[in-house]
Amino acid sequence: MLRIRGSIGDWPVDLTLEMDDGDWARLGAQLQVSKTEDVSAPGAKPLNQDDALWQIAKDLLRKAGQLSGPDLLEQLEGLTGSAASGKRLLVRLRHSADVKVVSGGDTPLYCWQEPE
Repeated sequence: MLRIRGSIGDWPVDLTLEMDDGDWARLGAQLQVSKTEDVSAPGAKPLNQDDALWQIAKDLLRKAGQLSGPDLLEQLEGLTGSAASGKRLLVRLRHSADVKVVSGGDTPLYCWQEPE
């Protein structure tokens, strides 16, 4: 199951998609194909599932700009299908040079930083 929350303009969006193993496999295959097409270096190896999920996690935060820790974790758990895998990606994002974690209030805020 994949849950997408956010807004389109002033309209709130809360969408839940149910996907079986075959759906996830097809989605993963499409993501790997699209990422390997972008690689310009000849002989570059295709992304494995962990690398593909890492790229998707970074893209998710980059496109959002910033997300609270709980919201980001929920989206990562939906992406990976597992709480443990979602937490691993969250920790990896926390330590990424592209991400700044700001402590504010009750929850941390994960902010994407463009490389300089």
